[in-house]
Amino acid sequence: MKLGLRLPQRLNVDLRHDVVWAARAAEAAGFASLWTYERLLFPADPVESYAGTDAPWPTHSRQAADPLAVLTAAAVVTETARLGTSVLVAGLHTPIQLAKALATVDQISGGRMIAGLGTGWSTDEFRAAGARRADRGPLLDETRDVLDAVWARDPVTFRSPHVIIDDAAVLPKPVAQMPVLLAGGGSLPDRSASKAMRRIAARADGWLPLLTEPGQAGATRLRTDWDRIRELAAERGRTPDAMEMIVVGNVTFTERSAGPDRPAFVGTFDQIVEDVHTAAEAGADELIVDLNLQDWFTSTPQMLETAVQIHERFVAA
Repeated sequence: MKLGLRLPQRLNVDLRHDVVWAARAAEAAGFASLWTYERLLFPADPVESYAGTDAPWPTHSRQAADPLAVLTAAAVVTETARLGTSVLVAGLHTPIQLAKALATVDQISGGRMIAGLGTGWSTDEFRAAGARRADRGPLLDETRDVLDAVWARDPVTFRSPHVIIDDAAVLPKPVAQMPVLLAGGGSLPDRSASKAMRRIAARADGWLPLLTEPGQAGATRLRTDWDRIRELAAERGRTPDAMEMIVVGNVTFTERSAGPDRPAFVGTFDQIVEDVHTAAEAGADELIVDLNLQDWFTSTPQMLETAVQIHERFVAA
């Protein structure tokens, strides 16, 4: 399993200097990929709690710099690390503009871009973008259709509920076939495949799941869901071995060892490293280490030093 790193985008980050420094340093330290996330706004009185949990919206990171702008800066100063979004919320974007933006970053990077997409969950963000939360699934499907059409050979002709393209050249194109990974999924309580899992199996080049439980239980659940997605892909005539699972690890350190009921990637440094190994045991091709959520995040060098320590411990083991 390879390790990737989410780049700094939050408050207290010097975007002019920190992004390029972190991208260079992470690549030099052996991280295989660099990632960004999308958060359009931080409402004072949000409609929902944060990300479908019982937790409030964060107060220490009320900034998420534009993910594609950050990746563009990283693309210019790196040579080999893949560049990915985990994730862009499809319904917050005009599909053809998103297709052009992704293809442009891919061209700048020499073909290293990974398009990670999700349905999103925040009513406040959908309202700000002029969309409806209720339409988030169809908007993702429509965006996926537009990416296929626009990235194919010109001239492009395409029609969908919100997009009409008549016999037009749409450039630039990606350097090669850009991987499109989808987030979400996970089996239903009765262990049947969810709609999101079926969408991933039918339309994605891979999966961007969260590891939710530590230890053997978490590894088993994630591996079972991934096997089911691959089975569904094979039933559709696709090649499961060409798909990849890139797990997202949203790290929160605690001073004392967290108890047995802790979520994955919440705990001491040693517990976090254990969770990295759990992701590998589950069959992940790659793990994204995200330290943007830390209360103690006061400097990008501090963030990168911690990320490198995690990388070194994992490689040494």
